[in-house]
Amino acid sequence: MTSAAVRARTAAGHAGPGRRLYLLFRIGADRYALDAGDVAEVLGLRALKQVPGAPHWVAGMTERRGVAVPVIDMSALAGAGACAAVTSTRLALVRYRSGAGAAERLLGLILEQATETVHYDPAAFQPHALDNTQARYLGPVLADAGGMVQAVKVDDLLPAAVRALLFPSGDGAAGEVAA
Repeated sequence: MTSAAVRARTAAGHAGPGRRLYLLFRIGADRYALDAGDVAEVLGLRALKQVPGAPHWVAGMTERRGVAVPVIDMSALAGAGACAAVTSTRLALVRYRSGAGAAERLLGLILEQATETVHYDPAAFQPHALDNTQARYLGPVLADAGGMVQAVKVDDLLPAAVRALLFPSGDGAAGEVAA
């Protein structure tokens, strides 16, 4: 990348009126963005307890402050194989809500190359022309100096059957995000 491109990319990433912070990550060569308002914490990778009977993209469960947190592998969810266990791969704990008025729960996301944050104007993201019913979590896109970036909608990550497996209704307030 040229120094002019780096300066343009850095200038585009500064906060300003109407801009929000996003955590960037990759699935293969493609870039994706998580609204930092949905991110509770970013951690290094850790050993996970397996969840028998779950889809292959459910990486397992981890414990955080006494709460069992389900973890999904974003690369595997997208059909690109499991995330590489390298130093730039992170475990992001996000605030997941299964619907309007539902309690927030922690959900872990394994993200490749999750080492950069950037400020974008949410209005700059534009709807894409694809209607992918298998990936409703994929949101609008924008182009910046680094290419295309697609937003990920945290609350749309889990289909109902997987949500019921990972967050059983009879578990009370377990896993709710503390205020």
